[in-house]
Amino acid sequence: MNAPTHHGQRTAHLNTAGTGRMPDAVHAVLARCTALDDRYGPAALRERPGGRTHPGLHARLAALLGVRSGRTVLTTGAAQAFEAFARTTVLGPRDRIWTTPHEGIANLTALHALRERTRCRLEVVPLRPDGDLDLDWMRTHLDEDVALVSAVHLSAACGTVNPVEDIGRLLAPHRARYTLDASHSVGLLPVDAARIGCQLLTADGWRFLRGPQDIGFAHLAPDPRTDPRTDPHDDPHDDPHGGPHGGPYGGPAEGLAEGAVRAPAPAAVAALGAALDHHTAAARRPHQDLLPLLRAAVRDTPGMELLAAGRRQAGVLAFRHAEIPAAAIRRGLARRGVVLAKTVAHEHPLHPAGRITAPALRACVHHDNTPQDIDRLRRALTEVLREEHAAAVPVPARAALAAAGPATAADPGPPPSPYRTARPARRRGHLTLHRAN
Repeated sequence: MNAPTHHGQRTAHLNTAGTGRMPDAVHAVLARCTALDDRYGPAALRERPGGRTHPGLHARLAALLGVRSGRTVLTTGAAQAFEAFARTTVLGPRDRIWTTPHEGIANLTALHALRERTRCRLEVVPLRPDGDLDLDWMRTHLDEDVALVSAVHLSAACGTVNPVEDIGRLLAPHRARYTLDASHSVGLLPVDAARIGCQLLTADGWRFLRGPQDIGFAHLAPDPRTDPRTDPHDDPHDDPHGGPHGGPYGGPAEGLAEGAVRAPAPAAVAALGAALDHHTAAARRPHQDLLPLLRAAVRDTPGMELLAAGRRQAGVLAFRHAEIPAAAIRRGLARRGVVLAKTVAHEHPLHPAGRITAPALRACVHHDNTPQDIDRLRRALTEVLREEHAAAVPVPARAALAAAGPATAADPGPPPSPYRTARPARRRGHLTLHRAN
């Protein structure tokens, strides 16, 4: 739904990676569920047919992820699913975990807790100079001590699309279990967990799927290497719970069985079904890739710096101004009906953009955005920067400048803004990881 601003204009919503704008159909489902809850109480939704098991929803999630039905579980979010997986993972002091600079703080916290509990090593796969993950480093350092590899499909820090299928092929002959955070790719990019080869895939429902808050899902694949009882021809669709079986998975799978993780509210489950319907219909329609337009709009604005990294990007663009704080720009854009996010270092503490720069801005484009949204951002950015520069000039000087007229070559105009955001990044000691040389 395109919500109007207080001026009656369409809001340019460019923060889908943070919270997607729910379609009208999703709002309608939530309204019906709220009315039912108000009239009959919260048990009414749970007692409706399918209110507990949701077999149809699990089948649609499996189709979305390119896997067989019956291997998905509903949670309140991707971070909760990953934390449950990490909490039940058994490692030893000689084992090594690999993470990447794209990892978000929630998963990093879970990995840090796993390291503290098991005394294993936690290492960071380095980036190449072009911003891509260094697969050559992975090939060189991969051995049977690497027990877990945690990767991100689409980096929320700067929109980098990581080579997740290449990682899967690299890890396939080895012991390491492969987990993938697809929170920012599901609903934006095609996701095929079977081709990727990951054992665990987690995702949120409220970002590019544009569902309600506090619902996510996970897929946990059977591992025939560690479970000889797993039959590749077995159809798990007969599972009455529609989620992972406790027995055949063993070990970490127990932490993802329904009942072991906090279940989402019934209203959120029903609304996710409506969001999947909307996504399926929208995916069939042709749409324009607006990221090049977004990149051009930011790049052509004086003073703006793109924080792009990697050879392939999708949907997400991070940028900053050399002098004006991100918070001031975001507020100015919001007043003009352009909604985007401000990012801070602690959200992605291992990423170069988070370690060495001040807070940045993050804009996202999706199927529901239009070229007019990008034009509006371009105009609003120009207005906000002009406004901020003018506000930084002292009032007497501002009056004198106005009386003097336009600046000339001999008179270069007002002094630079006193805003200065380029300051040394503070060292954070809560994650002591082993970095590659």
